[in-house]
Order: sequence, then structure tokens, then C-alpha cells
Amino acid sequence: MTSSFTPRDMARRIGAGLLSFPVTPFRSDLAFDEERYRDNLDWLCGYEIAGLFAAGGTGEFFSLTLAEVERVVRIAVSETRGRVPVLAGAGYGTAIAREMVAAAERAGADGILLLPPYLVGSEQEGLAAHVAAVCAATKLGVIVYNRDNARLNEATLEALCGRCPNLVGYKDGIGDVELMVRIYNRLGDRLTYIGGLPTAETFALPYLEMGVTTYSSAVFNFVPQFATEFYAAVRRQDRAAVQAGLRDFILPLIAIRNRAKGYAVSMIKAGMKVIGRDSGPVRPPLTDLTEGEIAELAALVHGLRPSS
Repeated sequence: MTSSFTPRDMARRIGAGLLSFPVTPFRSDLAFDEERYRDNLDWLCGYEIAGLFAAGGTGEFFSLTLAEVERVVRIAVSETRGRVPVLAGAGYGTAIAREMVAAAERAGADGILLLPPYLVGSEQEGLAAHVAAVCAATKLGVIVYNRDNARLNEATLEALCGRCPNLVGYKDGIGDVELMVRIYNRLGDRLTYIGGLPTAETFALPYLEMGVTTYSSAVFNFVPQFATEFYAAVRRQDRAAVQAGLRDFILPLIAIRNRAKGYAVSMIKAGMKVIGRDSGPVRPPLTDLTEGEIAELAALVHGLRPSS
């Protein structure tokens, strides 16, 4: 199975709309729940979405085996049936990341999201060698995720873009506005820019001013109508609608998220439970929300307009 998208076509496609990371459902014994995953994907494809990241951060990439990552990506490609581009997560060390991108190609993915290397910090030269090696291992378009211990600066990115034609996207998970401005000023339309901070809706409007036309919405998993309407308000720069969405839903959601480490993922799994699409628990080392916190989340979701 081969993607029908060139790297540049894929980048343009995802830059034109909202993106999301489907959760990876688990049964009570923490085994992958394929049936629920397929059902969730089919449901999400009924909404206006420009791309889905299979086995991404919200999909608990970090808790999956290499075989599970390939299986999750293959199922996502099969179930979406070309309705939306599917991008696969890759990461850890360089050798493992190269194996992952080869597996993603076999599975029919349309692109790669390269997450930070495992554990170690490194200098720009080492990060550049890592990204270049991964790009060389695939024909698919690669989006580099700048966050945590993988912080590429504008000079490194420019050099990589010269070496790697299939490096087509930059996802920002840092929130350094000055760095984002420097990168966009240096590279302009050479890359597609994606907002990737936790609860990205908070930063969506100011980031749009800097050339970041899209972001990955975790809440799309359980309130897709709200998420797509909020994104539309951002793109038309409807500040009143954006502020209302932040005030009434996103900021109270963040208050729950900030109570414990890992809740950025656990909260999305809880949201799936609230709407009747229970996708099971999170895998350790993450922990699930308490029953009281789930009740708070349910009140927020049920307080949205009926269309959501």
C-alpha cells in the first residue's frame, strides 16, 4: 500500500484545516481494542478534519510496542479509506525511528510526525543528524516536532530543509514566540507550521498571526463539533467566538488538566468515556482521572451547545 500524496501535497493538505490525534483504545487488561479504534476513526471522519495522527502523543505512542505502532497505523489507513491523510508517529533513537518510518510506509501512511528522541539531550549538530537520518529512510513527508529535548533552531532547520526535500513540516510544542517568529522569518512557506502545545486552542489565534495555519486538537476526539467550530472561528479571526470558547470550555478544561502530570492525555480518554465512546484506561505510567474529575469534565461537555 502506497500513499497517493507527495510530501509537499501532504503538507499543503494538512495545513489547510484542523488536525487531531485519535486516542488508542485499550481494554481493561490494557490490550489494544481494534474494534473500538475502528469505530472511533469512522465517527471522526464524519467531521471536517484535514489530517489524523495515528499512534501520536494523545494516542499514547510512548506506551506502544513497535509492532503495535505499525498495527495501529495500518488500521487507521484501512479504516479512513483515503477520506483523510493519516500520519504516523515515529521516535525514540535514530535506528528505531528509521524502523518505524519504514513500517509506516508498509502500512500505507501518508506522512510522518517525528517525535523527540528518547531520554537524552543533545546539541544542534546531533539533532540535525538524527532528523536527516530519519528523512533519508523514507519517501514520505516528515514533520519534525519541536518540544522537550528536541529543540531545533532556525539555522538548523534551514540547513535540514536544504538537505532533506521531504522535511515539509514544523510542529511547535515549545511556545517560544521569538523562536517561532525567527523560524517563520527564515523559512517562510518552505514548511507547513503546526501548533502543538497542549490544549492548542489556547494559542491558536496568536499563532495564526505568525503563520501557523493549523494545530492538533486533542479535544476533537470527544467534542469534534466544538473543535471544528472553534478552528473555523480562529481562521476567520472571530475574536469574540474564540474568547467565548476559551472561557466556557477550554480554560476550565485546562484547570482539570493541570492537576496531575499526564492528564493532557488522560483527560481525553476520560472525555471519550463521558460521551459514551469509552476507550478504556490509559497505560502506565499515566494515571486516569478520578471519578470526581470525570464528573467535572462531564458537566463541561454537557454544558456545550446541543450541536456539540
